[in-house]
Amino acid sequence: MLFEVWAPDADGVALQWAGERSDEPPVPLERDPVRPGWWHAETPAGDGDRYAFRLDGGPPRPDPRAARLPDGPGGPGAVVEHARFAWRHPWPGRPLPGAVLYELHIGTYTPEGTFDAAAARLGHLADLGITHVSLMPVCPFPGRHGWGYDGIAPWAVHEPYGGPDGLKRFVDAAHGHGLGVVLDVVHNHLGPSGNHLPEFGPYFTDAHRTPWGAAVNLDAPGSDEVRRYLIGSALGWLRDYRVDGLRLDAVHALHDGRAQHFLAELSAAVDALAAQLRRPLFLIAESDRNDPRTTAPRSSGGLGLHAQWNDDFHHALHTALTGESHGYYADFARAPLAALAKTLTGGFFHDGDHSSFRGRRHGAPLDLRTTPPHRLLAYAQTHDQIGNRAYGDRLTATLSPGLLACAAALVLCSPFTPMLFMGEEWGARTPWQYFTDHPDPELAEAVRAGRRREFAAQESGAPHKDGAAPSDGATHGDGLGADWPDPQNPATRDRSVLDWSERSAEPHAALLSWYRALLALRRTHPALTDPDPSRTQVAYDGTARWLLLRRGPLHLAVNLAPDSTATIPLAPSTPPTLSVFHAPAGWPHPLLPDDDGVLHLPGESVAVVIGAGWGGG
Repeated sequence: MLFEVWAPDADGVALQWAGERSDEPPVPLERDPVRPGWWHAETPAGDGDRYAFRLDGGPPRPDPRAARLPDGPGGPGAVVEHARFAWRHPWPGRPLPGAVLYELHIGTYTPEGTFDAAAARLGHLADLGITHVSLMPVCPFPGRHGWGYDGIAPWAVHEPYGGPDGLKRFVDAAHGHGLGVVLDVVHNHLGPSGNHLPEFGPYFTDAHRTPWGAAVNLDAPGSDEVRRYLIGSALGWLRDYRVDGLRLDAVHALHDGRAQHFLAELSAAVDALAAQLRRPLFLIAESDRNDPRTTAPRSSGGLGLHAQWNDDFHHALHTALTGESHGYYADFARAPLAALAKTLTGGFFHDGDHSSFRGRRHGAPLDLRTTPPHRLLAYAQTHDQIGNRAYGDRLTATLSPGLLACAAALVLCSPFTPMLFMGEEWGARTPWQYFTDHPDPELAEAVRAGRRREFAAQESGAPHKDGAAPSDGATHGDGLGADWPDPQNPATRDRSVLDWSERSAEPHAALLSWYRALLALRRTHPALTDPDPSRTQVAYDGTARWLLLRRGPLHLAVNLAPDSTATIPLAPSTPPTLSVFHAPAGWPHPLLPDDDGVLHLPGESVAVVIGAGWGGG
């Protein structure tokens, strides 16, 4: 078997066996005569054999490209022979257009927190109408439980989840249910605990910084190999684990001053692999730049990514539902339904205008005639928007079932690719809080203190956990943050585990049925996946708090007011003679307009009406 490693500054490299082979002598590696900085050796080895590298006689360090770290970050790697895995389900792939994503965290989707336990629940998602499961990061991180964004080994799989074979079993099971799999990967930084990459080479640079520490080296000396390292990891998930797409975390924190941006190089490599494998593959960016170039074709100067999260849609919807106006919500909260209408028809809210949160202009206009709407993801809740609140409170903590139904309808009937966060479909009341399991006491305390600083900043203007701001904006309980969850307390993770028994109790069961109805409608009604932006129109009344979304002949009306009945004309002008309606869905029940084409919609309710000749564009 070939062992190789990039260690450009080393004078000598040896392969050190571990585990059952720990008594065997080290195997010296030779310099590669063709690739500068590379070392290699051929030696007998098989699946599961444990090993590490020693640089210049130093301590054993895990292979940066190890596919398995059975003892966790910093421990020896283990050989993984991907060809040994017996895949059960042939898979032609499932493309992004027409998709509905479901963000899922393996460690809290079930009490067990493993790939196998999560796979046993995939039938629920297939029956619901989901097309793709979007997994939060699964690379190794310290301890057993965590969000995964402080991973340290981009080629490996977290062992407590089930390791490489566990991930393959999960993907295979998902494909057996007809579900694609998207994997969240982190290229902008790596966690500090057990991270020995700097000993091997210039994987990081002091020229840039990120909010999480040193930046990955994408443009300084040695960056060619660092870029190959990350691209090789990305292609491995798609090829060796048969994942269908990748979600790229915080791409705005990828600092790259080279002529060809790293993301353009990555998207070109993924497109080439898709052609080779003959199945669709895609990349979804998390970006806060509101930059149309993120998803523009490489041929026109774009990065060539296939989609991006759209936080503007979330912020507009969130302020319309909750009335929150702190921090980055401020600009949206001034006229939330106007903001929501702008995002539904134009994609971005901040498209070059002033952002009070940033103190500058932000974004650029997005032309939905040239950028298909499916390239934007729409959502009411995500791991970020829930978990970065001090108490990890979901919308269910403050909203009525009627408003939750309104949120679901606006997401699932939008022109964008919808995404749900796990448990949202039944209005889960379990919080989703920030939790860690750092064995290093100093790092644990640093993380705990950092989160308290972030939450304290939120408390200065954000609502308290019961929906009301503290009277003095500073203290509650026994002092500021006395009852904030401790990330290191195991109870914080345990509180965040979904309670599957909720699904059969009201109002959860009714909400689950509502999501099923909306997903069935999206699957069967062509207007909801029509990419033509001219066939998406919005009317609203900010004072009366109603909004009407027209998608061709389909009309979605929501009334966010708590008590008053909204009078909503379905047609923008005099109704045509043809007036054949049907109401395929509604909350709490379907509702038809009167003979004049006017809906009389009670407070906190939804109506979906399809009419031949009405607003069909």
